[in-house]
Amino acid sequence: MKKDISIFEFPFNLGLTKKEHEIEPGVKKLPDWLRKFGFHKEINPKNIFRLEAPEYAMDFDKETGVKNPYQIIEYAKKQSGLILKNFNIDTFHLILGGDCSILIGSALAFRQLGNFGLFYLDGHTDYIPPKLSPSGGVAGMDLAIVSGLGHQKLTNIDDLKPYFREEHIFCVGNAETDDDEYVGEILNSKIHYFDLENLRKNGFRKTAEDFLGMVDEKNLNGFFIHFDVDVLKDEIMPAVDSRMEDGIDYENLKEMLNPLIADERCFGLEITILDPDYDTEGLYTQPFIENLIQIINQPTKKI
Repeated sequence: MKKDISIFEFPFNLGLTKKEHEIEPGVKKLPDWLRKFGFHKEINPKNIFRLEAPEYAMDFDKETGVKNPYQIIEYAKKQSGLILKNFNIDTFHLILGGDCSILIGSALAFRQLGNFGLFYLDGHTDYIPPKLSPSGGVAGMDLAIVSGLGHQKLTNIDDLKPYFREEHIFCVGNAETDDDEYVGEILNSKIHYFDLENLRKNGFRKTAEDFLGMVDEKNLNGFFIHFDVDVLKDEIMPAVDSRMEDGIDYENLKEMLNPLIADERCFGLEITILDPDYDTEGLYTQPFIENLIQIINQPTKKI
């Protein structure tokens, strides 16, 4: 049996610092870009919900040490409210970004729904405090924020800190392993961490099964998948903000996501960072959509 699907569109880009040639980061175009190439039609969602983003800015805030914190907090609250108002236990929730900072709004919703696990699939850890961020962009710190590392204004919205407990998180696929200080932050946490090399050693399907085992062991209410497309190999997905040469391919992706999405406890999947401005002909977007649809349109298995 396949669950109904609800699509939530969050075309938000204030978590990223724009590059010199940009007016603003193009990730906000992602939901409309996927629709253009038939993604919505193939998914055939029961509902589509959308929350428009504020005008782009790069306002650095000394107190929090990040850019645009107050716009990000306000959007996260509205995003959480939209998810909570429209969630259904028998529905698969497909969340389209935007940049990675939309995880904060999603996490706020889950925190209020119960005790959830997070499978964080990303080419970076995004687990650093503001002092280690050269840009101050929240999209590079979102995993840290949702697990409680960072300024209270972002980590403790509505007194809900932490939105995910570190021991309930798998961080999978980081290819940025040369910086010891960067990697040291997550190594010193309680997060289950598999960089790209260790992910390959452990096995893609086994890593997903290990995560499901943790969900069982901790008796969690469910879990959520965050999928930043920069975890994919550059040759198949260069249309991202921060390119990494190494990564996973679509077969690896299927090995991991198939058992997770087939599990009835999977609340949904969040997709971030694909920037249409770097794929103007859709050469990389179209195979991405084809593979993603195969993953999502599989039957749900009862536990």
